[in-house]
Parts: sequence; C-alpha cells; structure tokens
Amino acid sequence: MHRAIIAGDSETGVTIMRVVKALDAGPMLAKVSRAIGPNDTSDEVERDLASKGAALLIETIDALTEGRAREIPQIDADATYAHRLTKDDGLVDWSRPAEAIHNQIRGLHPWPHAFTFARGQRLILHRSAPGDSDVEGVAPATIVEAAGDRIVVGTGTGLLNLLVVQVEGKRPMAAREFLAGHPLTAGERFTAVP
Repeated sequence: MHRAIIAGDSETGVTIMRVVKALDAGPMLAKVSRAIGPNDTSDEVERDLASKGAALLIETIDALTEGRAREIPQIDADATYAHRLTKDDGLVDWSRPAEAIHNQIRGLHPWPHAFTFARGQRLILHRSAPGDSDVEGVAPATIVEAAGDRIVVGTGTGLLNLLVVQVEGKRPMAAREFLAGHPLTAGERFTAVP
C-alpha cells in the first residue's frame, strides 16, 4: 500500500487467497479495492483497507462454509514485488518532479516519513501539495517562498508546497507556525546531508 501511493497508483486493495508454499501464489478467493485520492496518506488508506478487509474476510469464510467460494488463479506476469520500506526511502531527491515527491511524502506517512535537511537540521515532511508545474529557472531544492502559510520549494519539475513540517525531535507544525520559530529564506536550499 505504501509503495502503491509512492508510485502514484490510483487504486489499491485487499485480496484473500488460499495459502500455498510459494510466496503470494495461491488462488484468489475474494478481493476488494479502494481508490487512492491525490492527497491520501498511507495511514488513511491502511485504516480503510483494514475495515474493508475484515468485512471481506467474513464474507469469504461464509462463502467457503457454504461451498460458494470460487478460486481464481493468479497471473504470475501481473505480480509485482514491493520492497520493504527503510528509513533511507525517506530522503527526498529534489531533482524529481513535484508530484513524485508529494507521493513520497504521503506514501511514507506515518513511517518512515520523507525528510530533507535545512541549516544542519533534519526536517520531516508530513503534508504537501504540488504547486505550479510550469515554472522554469528554479533549481531543485531551492526555497522559492517562505512566508505566511507558504513554504514553496523548487523540484526537478514544478513547485512543491510544504504544508506540515517537523524539526526532528519536535512536534509537527503547519507552515506558518514552523516559519515563526524556524525562519527560512527564499533562495536557501534544502540538502541531502546535515
């Protein structure tokens, strides 16, 4: 589910399958899907999938008990492998497009979180929104605006608005509150190291 959000997928789901010796290879007994909205985070999607999956499990057990369950073979060519998440997955590469970074931020929320560095401090990025995509001449990782409710950063393609930011060890703050205690300056750049 995290990887689906990071990849920008518009849908994910839960599948109940018969367990066999091979990894994720058993026939499917039932499945349910859930749309992924453009600002959904992994914890929101996970909560909904847990609820949908629980209901689906009860329906599937009933179908198995009553002999109504149908087994549908999986198609190996359609399978993908989602690598285990690590903290290193959170480091933002600002040369990527704004939409891809936005997906990284929401896909890694609430763990391990996307992060970057500013003035030697690790900044955890909780919420974002893609901005203007037709901007030219802004180097990736450059802070374009840091005032009021806006922390706007240049990316490889377009701008990204940082909505909720956290200095490591502190609490998450909306942009306005963050800037009140941690002023940033337009023209500064985020870095990949402290």
